[in-house]
Amino acid sequence: MNKTRCKWCNLKNELYIKYHDEEWGVLNLDDNYLFEMLLLESFQAGLSWECVLNKREDFRQAFDNFNIDAICKYDEIKIKALLNDEKIIRNKLKINAAINNARIFKEIQKKYESFSNYLKIFIQDKIVYEINVTRNELSDKLSKDLIKHGMKFVGTTIIYSYLQAIGVINSHEKECFKYNKLQN
Repeated sequence: MNKTRCKWCNLKNELYIKYHDEEWGVLNLDDNYLFEMLLLESFQAGLSWECVLNKREDFRQAFDNFNIDAICKYDEIKIKALLNDEKIIRNKLKINAAINNARIFKEIQKKYESFSNYLKIFIQDKIVYEINVTRNELSDKLSKDLIKHGMKFVGTTIIYSYLQAIGVINSHEKECFKYNKLQN
């Protein structure tokens, strides 16, 4: 049986289909996942999510399986290695931001006992259902606070995509099989 999916889902890309069907818009507030998605979303700036998703496993290898403690300790030697890794997006600003954001993520975890607890202050256990939007009041507030903490590449559009990825915002289109399943 053919499933109708969101129009943006490239049906020729099995990774994208799997991501759309099993991950995007599904609430996941596990801190390890929250960090992974924040790192990946920050690399998306100016690019397509499909581009980043296609490199996800390469990012996983390059960034020590998204181990936040390891990333917090990255030095100039590791940064140079990342800049020379042709399998990932080699943008020095984004690589430096990933390390910076890992350190701030850890600070937020310590202050709130988890990053998930910090997010819950903003999301208040609510799922937002909306389509054809790239930012909203929630993404504006969270982005502003993350920037205040010192994070980089966390503008409101990136944070909106992040909130979609972790399932806080559900944007499956009305024709999509995931829309009906999640709305009922």
